[in-house]
Amino acid sequence: MTDDALERARQLNRTGHDAAARQAYMEVLRSDPTNVYALIELGNLALAGGFRSAAETAYAEAIKHHPANPIARVNLANVLRADNDSAAAKLQYEAALEIDARMHEAHQGMAWVMQDIDRETAEKHLRMGFEGRALITKPYRGAEIGIPLLLLVCARGGNIPTDLWIHDRRFTIHALYPEFCDPRVALPPHALVVNAIGDADLCAAALSRCREVLAHSRAPLINQPTRVQATGRAEIARRLGAIPGVIAPRIDTLPAAAILKADNLKFPLLLRRPGFHTGEHFVYVANPSELPKAIGSLSAAEELLLISYLDARGADGMSRKYRVMFVDGVIYPLHLAISADWKVHYFSSAMAQDASFREEERRFLEDMPAALGATAMRALRQICTTLDLEYAGMDFAVAADGSILLFEANATMVVFPPSPDAMWDYRRRAIDTVLAAASSMLLKHARGV
Repeated sequence: MTDDALERARQLNRTGHDAAARQAYMEVLRSDPTNVYALIELGNLALAGGFRSAAETAYAEAIKHHPANPIARVNLANVLRADNDSAAAKLQYEAALEIDARMHEAHQGMAWVMQDIDRETAEKHLRMGFEGRALITKPYRGAEIGIPLLLLVCARGGNIPTDLWIHDRRFTIHALYPEFCDPRVALPPHALVVNAIGDADLCAAALSRCREVLAHSRAPLINQPTRVQATGRAEIARRLGAIPGVIAPRIDTLPAAAILKADNLKFPLLLRRPGFHTGEHFVYVANPSELPKAIGSLSAAEELLLISYLDARGADGMSRKYRVMFVDGVIYPLHLAISADWKVHYFSSAMAQDASFREEERRFLEDMPAALGATAMRALRQICTTLDLEYAGMDFAVAADGSILLFEANATMVVFPPSPDAMWDYRRRAIDTVLAAASSMLLKHARGV
């Protein structure tokens, strides 16, 4: 009976009936609470729907009852990795490799957790994880025949999060890792190519390989790799800084020793390791005496980004960071985060604590031109044209004269759906609009409209 119920849940899952599949898996677990297949697949279903906490619970329960199951451990590690809990993820990847030393997915995860600890070991795991696994076809869960899509991704990270707008119920997704791909091997049939490799600083090798890999593809291409290559933090600051109405920081890429020896630095300044986002490995240096300690905290990097500091504080002393998305040539407001800290991120901002800040964000989302002003809007339109990417985004502040203070502009911008709390209802329409625009863009290009 359990086998039949499990197969029913799987069939519902395969055809994209998520709610019914979830209920069917729960029915299996009611009769067999330790069923490892139901627990893992229920976790996968939760993860596909964006419910990471529920997925983590399901995987942990599978490990509790089946500690020798490497799949459950790798899946849990992947969730922990997404939450930036590298220490906990490392324990699970190591446990999986003790069970199965050749498990590709575990080696892939270990490459990620070891990148800041031991680069040589990370590269070893990277090779063991991806050699012979350069092309992976993901499960398709649609009722109709899926549109075949070739997704270019970098094995080292730095990819655009696409799960919320490249749907596995509409597209059959073939994920290709160019660094480990043999360009002589024929590509799978595909109606569209999406280059999800977004970080020009981290993914230079992968982006360079894309030209050779795509030499025989005639399909429409989203985010031409050569255009993404021109969006490294230093280069994009120089390019966009030439646009009227844009104030961009000076960014130099220098060895740590050269920064320490420099006698012409202007403080405060910022230091950052290339290839990282969400504020990782990114520090503020107020004066020369703080420089050695700051560099020491980033010492794993051979080179650092030396960034001039742009003061994004308003008259109230709070720093503001706007995010807009550029989708197929259209500018969409995504969010405004306000914080007492210079390093502004939505998850650590003061938005939840201050209703007036949320009201300010609501006005931006509902009437972006009125919130930003004519100077900023002209600059944004020129930036969108200059980037010339079908999918990208930008973080910035607005100066007192209406100019844009550029933080970053590239393809790796994340679209985070808000929590279910009613407090955030005013944000949902803007986020849904961006995701719908990205999904529509794919269909438009795949069909050659």
